[in-house]
Amino acid sequence: MQKKIFKMRLNNISGYLVSIAIAFFAIVIATSVGSVSLPFLSVIKVIVHHVFDIHFREQAGSMNDNIVWLIRLPRVLLAFLVGASLSLAGCAMQGLLKNPLADPYTLGVSSGASVGAVFVIYSGLTIPLLGQFTLPVVSIITGSLTIFLILGLTRLVNRIMSIEIMILAGIITSSFLSSFLSLMIALSDKDLKNIMNWLMGSVAMKGWSYTLLMIPFMVIGLIILLFNRTELNILSIGEEHAHYLGLSIKQRKLIILLASTCLTGAAVAVSGTIGFVGLVIPHMIRLIWGPNYRHLMLLSFINGGSFLVLADLVSRTIIAPTELPVGVITSFIGAPVFAIILIYQRRKRRV
Repeated sequence: MQKKIFKMRLNNISGYLVSIAIAFFAIVIATSVGSVSLPFLSVIKVIVHHVFDIHFREQAGSMNDNIVWLIRLPRVLLAFLVGASLSLAGCAMQGLLKNPLADPYTLGVSSGASVGAVFVIYSGLTIPLLGQFTLPVVSIITGSLTIFLILGLTRLVNRIMSIEIMILAGIITSSFLSSFLSLMIALSDKDLKNIMNWLMGSVAMKGWSYTLLMIPFMVIGLIILLFNRTELNILSIGEEHAHYLGLSIKQRKLIILLASTCLTGAAVAVSGTIGFVGLVIPHMIRLIWGPNYRHLMLLSFINGGSFLVLADLVSRTIIAPTELPVGVITSFIGAPVFAIILIYQRRKRRV
């Protein structure tokens, strides 16, 4: 028994160490590679200089400093935060619904958040008390309304809340919301290419302001979900088991859903719709390091960020100097994985 516990702890420690190492190298590599390639050491020196106020003679006022700190690092960190948020939201939804097919994109939450974000961006709406935070707040609100609509539609069709029916309800809702997006795009006098890039998901041309805009909502969602790690473990086993343990199921579900929507809405507000991150990463982490949500959530958070950083690196280098929306890359990877998971789930039920 002690050997088994030791082996599990060693597996968890190795998971965190490997994940942190991958995240570090992904951030450094993505910041180094571009139209002007920079040595890894120069990138690290610039970051250390600005974060810890340690001066390096060759870095002061250099072009490398401006490229790293003002252009590349904000984009890379924003990609990391968006990927981490979407992955964590997907992980929580999969645990809550007890199915690896669930994520903000397949359930239609991203589409709902997109409607709110596009409305704010192209109408110029600013709520006085919120200021620049109007964008993520409205996105979170419309995302929350969407998830409640999807749950309502699913319950009308089947009270068992089948995940397949829920995904179908998400597709129907997403299609309905697409009409609003199309209407706003048609009425907008802004550049169509920029609008389409945003809708397909992009972290290009985003500065520190967008990163700082997202952080408060990401922290709120992260803290709430981490405080519910044990509850997610219980809910993933079954609602009957959770009821016997005295867990308030409806209240806990609502809290987890709203926290997941907070993460999704904030991510969509700053980057547009990026699909399949919340589907692929938690599923892969679950296969490698196990289903315990006490560790699965943090590991999904870290690796989701690393995944989107690397996907964004591919999107801006694969056909350089032209950039692809990062959502195109995640869809190329995520769609086949989604199909494989779906086929596996169906075959598993037949056995």
